[in-house]
Amino acid sequence: MAARKFPVGILLIVAFAALSLITCTSKGSGPDVVVDKNASWHDLAAAKEIRRYYYLRTGGLPDMNRPSMLSEIRRDSIVVVQKGSPLLDGLTDPDVLRKISGLGAQDYLLRTVPFLSRKLVLVVGGSGPAVLYGAYQLAEKLGIRFYLDGDVIPDGKISGLNADLNETGRPLFITRGIQPFHDFPEGPDWWTLENYKAVIGQLPKLRMNFFGLHTYPENPSKEKGATPNAEPTVWIGPSGDSADDGTVGFSYAASYQNTLRGNWGYDTKKTGDFHFGASLLFERDDYGNDVMEGLCPEPKTPGDSNEVFDRAAAVFRNAFSLARKLGVKTCVGTETALTVPELVQKRLQAAKKNPQDPAVVKDIYKGIFSRIAKAYPVDYYWFWTSEVWTWSDAKPEEIKAVTTDLDAAVKAWGEVTPPFSLATCGWVLGPPSNRTLFDQVLPKDMVMSCINREVGKAPVDPGFAKISGRSKWAIPWLEDDPSLTSPQLWVGRMRRDAADALRYGCDGLLGIHWRTRVLSANISALARAAWDQGWNTLPRNVADDVGPITGQYVSFKGQKIAGAPEDEEAVYRDVRDRVFAYYIPVPNGRYTVTLKFVEGQIDQKRGRVFDVLLQGRKVIDGLDIFDRVGKFRALDFTFKNIEVTNGRLAIDFADRIHYPVIAGIAIEGREFKRKINCGGPAAGDYEADWPETDRTMASLDFYRDWAGNQFGPAAADGAAAIFARIDSRHPVPVTWIGGPGSVIPDTRPWDDIKRNYAFVDELKALEPKVEGKGAKDRFGYWLANFEYMREIAHFDCLWGQYNQAMEKVRAEKNGQARADVAKLTAVPFRVEMAASLKRIFDGLLGTVSTTGELGTIANWEQHLLPAAWDKPGAELRKILGEETREEAFLSKVYLGQPRIIVPALRAGLEEGEKLNLKVIILAKGQPASAELFWRPLGKGGFTPVPLNKVARGVYAVTVPNANSDIEYYIRVTADGRNVFFPATAPELNQTVVVY
Repeated sequence: MAARKFPVGILLIVAFAALSLITCTSKGSGPDVVVDKNASWHDLAAAKEIRRYYYLRTGGLPDMNRPSMLSEIRRDSIVVVQKGSPLLDGLTDPDVLRKISGLGAQDYLLRTVPFLSRKLVLVVGGSGPAVLYGAYQLAEKLGIRFYLDGDVIPDGKISGLNADLNETGRPLFITRGIQPFHDFPEGPDWWTLENYKAVIGQLPKLRMNFFGLHTYPENPSKEKGATPNAEPTVWIGPSGDSADDGTVGFSYAASYQNTLRGNWGYDTKKTGDFHFGASLLFERDDYGNDVMEGLCPEPKTPGDSNEVFDRAAAVFRNAFSLARKLGVKTCVGTETALTVPELVQKRLQAAKKNPQDPAVVKDIYKGIFSRIAKAYPVDYYWFWTSEVWTWSDAKPEEIKAVTTDLDAAVKAWGEVTPPFSLATCGWVLGPPSNRTLFDQVLPKDMVMSCINREVGKAPVDPGFAKISGRSKWAIPWLEDDPSLTSPQLWVGRMRRDAADALRYGCDGLLGIHWRTRVLSANISALARAAWDQGWNTLPRNVADDVGPITGQYVSFKGQKIAGAPEDEEAVYRDVRDRVFAYYIPVPNGRYTVTLKFVEGQIDQKRGRVFDVLLQGRKVIDGLDIFDRVGKFRALDFTFKNIEVTNGRLAIDFADRIHYPVIAGIAIEGREFKRKINCGGPAAGDYEADWPETDRTMASLDFYRDWAGNQFGPAAADGAAAIFARIDSRHPVPVTWIGGPGSVIPDTRPWDDIKRNYAFVDELKALEPKVEGKGAKDRFGYWLANFEYMREIAHFDCLWGQYNQAMEKVRAEKNGQARADVAKLTAVPFRVEMAASLKRIFDGLLGTVSTTGELGTIANWEQHLLPAAWDKPGAELRKILGEETREEAFLSKVYLGQPRIIVPALRAGLEEGEKLNLKVIILAKGQPASAELFWRPLGKGGFTPVPLNKVARGVYAVTVPNANSDIEYYIRVTADGRNVFFPATAPELNQTVVVY
């Protein structure tokens, strides 16, 4: 029977002109959620998600219906379908039909349409994953916001959707996602399967569709601080060493970060020795993820080595299978040229094979690709360029080794024909002498990508603009590892990187990171910028650029510049550093171009090397200003007969070591002359330069929405103003010293430094405006993080003062006099440092909620405290000949308020999968009770299930019969208080949808 057709006029007549979109009806149950009778997995998943979020915001639980045609719908409904569904045959509005027919594979439509006496909200996707995007965007219309660590549900209830919808979603980038980075406990090194699935499950909610992993190789030099083993993400070996099921028969020691493995500045340390009750967070001393359980710090036997790889593969097989269902593409890869593990080399040599022979390398790649195809599903395998190429030039033999390696890999891929594609990635787009080299030598069906240089301080590589005919993925840093123990607000930077990626023609936008919750604003900004850049004020096309491409001013005010004409010396006292190009409008014709340089920062040869191109032709190869003329001496290059045919003189710089710099540009033609004082104001007949390139873009509009969702409407404007003001500009009290996020001794007066943290008290002053349990909990999280960050800066100053006192102590020759001076000057600072550390750990333990924050605690215990507390303390005790005062010791006891932590929040389960929760309880004493309460979503009473103690403060619980959508909360009675998880329970609980 054909679907009934209704004239548009009749539909409009029966529509209620002033009717709000959809409200709770029929005893508060809300509208129906409708899917096609033959709905796909994605349609059903999207419908269940809409049902869940409508319930959480309104309290009404919609029914789900599966009619054959629209005319069978009897109530206001939300219709969830894919383009081409027969359920859409009843629509006649030509505008709606046109928009539906125009949906691409990743596009969705949200549209309110009248139908007879009812109102329908259409959620239509161009594919299964796109239906999910539409469903989650509809949830955002209800006030929900999504982040990697979980969902944020506003406090209070609403009556329903209150606006007509007419929105088409179409991404600006085909590929959008994240690249969580292994190596530190703050990142996926400490993720269990539950963490992987929880994070992957959030990606479609952010309308992201990519998840990629890097693999650090074995460190043959055993260089101090580096990864001691290869990571087990990718197994390396020839084809015959893996079985048909993907298990490996021969391998080598591989490991993920754990508390008994010392590297990257982390000392080995048992979690039982952690301070201030932090040991309660860990169920075992040798803590790491489940892949490493029982095998820390590293596998010792061949069988154990195989076990580590097989366990890792099992995690990826499970997690990546879920990703594939959700429409999330996955990727793994290794560095190029491939580092063949020592044991594998010996095995090859025993078989009379040379591990350096390209034919042997090709066979190893065949083994890698074959094993991945059997072990776990991925969509891409990428090859990472050398981190060394970030800071130094590449020797010709190094470049040759990489291109030979890539050639072997491409040939291996062609012979194996695995079910995944190839890509490049890494710390740089290509070698310093030619950033686009790989575009010239690799097949066009290979994606090219790279992370931003200088841990994200550098912008997206402009070299992307010079690559065409292939996919290109820009990968900004969502955070950097030098600041890994501190909050990092980079919304404006994310917007700038997303805008540049769009200008350079990239079709992929990914974010590299370790942590999750503390990055919620950054992640949200990047995710949104992949779909909408209404705030973008930059030219959309590089061809429209005028003036310098990137660059900061550097001044040598008052400095004498040797070799400079007297009337031009001022030109050399200002330079534009970190510049990639100048595009200067000039009339068509031929010109003499003079480029003026000076080195005022580098004190050695090969500290800064770059190439210069005019109109696309290289005119200076490997310029080293210091090597040519030394420091603070003028160096000019003049080029004659430079032809301009398109109205724009293009001066490009290609960085090899560090970054290009220029002091001035002079352009002279027959009837045209222009001179620019690069990096400075007008000087003589030289005009002022364009302004410095801002690394960020405006973010206040973003933070108004973000703060309103996090803290509620009353505090939103005030909080947004604070966050936007400090975004990308807030102080950072830590840096890289042998490892990530190190504290720094600071000899400046604390009264001077704390002025930089005035925003913390400003935020605290807004606390009375925050209403609702959830908003108060989220506000407390951010306030505690900022107070913690400020206290780190205070500790830095105390440590600086302690070091100054110890200089006086060491100057004393007499042992007793040295001890007396230490007691009088150094010990008091030591006591203050202990009190400061107590406040720092109060902040850490008061905000820990994810594995990333567990990793930050490990960083403090294994990296920061050994340098800032343990080693200075050992020296002091030796001088005193006795233990220091009791106040200077760090307690092992937890003294804070009781807390419940669930480090992996699964919001969705696959059919037949059990909900297994790890629950951490922080409390002074043993909890009197600890229970989980659950029920079917929105129905009936709650059933209690006791939490089972694993060890210390770690518990486990499985929700029985979790074969339908449920909601749950946890209640713990400890230290005379009842504590709930989530903080909004039992009014607003954690929910889980079963797909």
